[in-house]
Amino acid sequence: MKNALLIGHNDLRMFLREKVGYVWLFVVPVLFVVFMGFANRGPGSPSSPQPPVLVENLDQGPLGALLIEALTAQGLNTMSPTNAADAQRGVRIPAGFTARLHQKEQVRVEFFTVEGSGDESAAMIELRLVRALIAFNAAILERAAGGAGEAVFDPSALTEILQRPGLIQVETSFAGRRPMPVGFRQSVPGNLVMFLMLNGLIFGGASLAGERQTGVLRRLAVQPLHRRDLVLGKIYGRFLLACGQALMILLVGQFALGVPVFTAPLAMGLVIATYAWTCAALGVLIGATARNPDKIVGLCILSALLMAAIGGCWWPAEMTPEWMQLLARTVPTGWAMAGLHAIITFGGGLSDALLEAAVLAGFGLAGTVLAGRVLRY
Repeated sequence: MKNALLIGHNDLRMFLREKVGYVWLFVVPVLFVVFMGFANRGPGSPSSPQPPVLVENLDQGPLGALLIEALTAQGLNTMSPTNAADAQRGVRIPAGFTARLHQKEQVRVEFFTVEGSGDESAAMIELRLVRALIAFNAAILERAAGGAGEAVFDPSALTEILQRPGLIQVETSFAGRRPMPVGFRQSVPGNLVMFLMLNGLIFGGASLAGERQTGVLRRLAVQPLHRRDLVLGKIYGRFLLACGQALMILLVGQFALGVPVFTAPLAMGLVIATYAWTCAALGVLIGATARNPDKIVGLCILSALLMAAIGGCWWPAEMTPEWMQLLARTVPTGWAMAGLHAIITFGGGLSDALLEAAVLAGFGLAGTVLAGRVLRY
């Protein structure tokens, strides 16, 4: 075991001498975390989303603009025709809206489907449109009942009524202790899992194949060194790299992005440790079986990205079909994401992540045993 520790520490020291390695180990993952977190957070908070809606205001008077303010107050992300690429539905305020209201004529606001849009937020948009129209009509009725006379449609007075807090407030929250995995709550664990696998496979596979080409492994073969110690040492060095990378991403997530990653440190440490072991073992296994370092890099990148997509690193697995959720359970990334979400998203503790950690340990053990069997000097 002493030889394995010596090999692992020496590999870590040799890696840290290459400054370009710091970029892929620390800088690139953090940039991906921030970029994907902003790209996938969407408007509004997870418990109160703001679906985008196209608003075509054909009215030239102030009451059309006031209706748009009422739509925004009800939680709709109102968009003009020039920036409505993501709009799911549309609302059309007819021409002469203000004038017809002043004449006490009935006016119909049109609710329509945007070409090429889906049905994901249709019901929510329709509900909030109805609520906005009810609030708008209620403000007019209050003005009329108060004896406003000809000034019943005064925009400033109607605005004051619409902005007044209601007597009854509705608070919306999740039944669980943490919100759904969107934004940084998805990008932090997702990129952590993806880059640990990506770097573990590349650093483990390419470096081992390179040592075979340069004759380092042959020189180790003549030393009083058991093959088991060599395999464990190689895995140990990559395990330390993975743990350092994971710690960096978690610290950025906790203190810079506000993601609660340390609510259950023991559970988090167990999941990260078993997953880091799995990534290191699979990387050494690839290096033990493949020969050409250039081909290994391509194989490692393809394998890591494929497992990241299947395992839910790029989007929440709950959004995918049932068959894909089952497929995620066949790869280590899927189990790692399940364990991290159990801690970060759902506020679980050690007992909630034991199954995921046990399965990851099984992956790591299988990779370690196979690497020891197929390694050739």
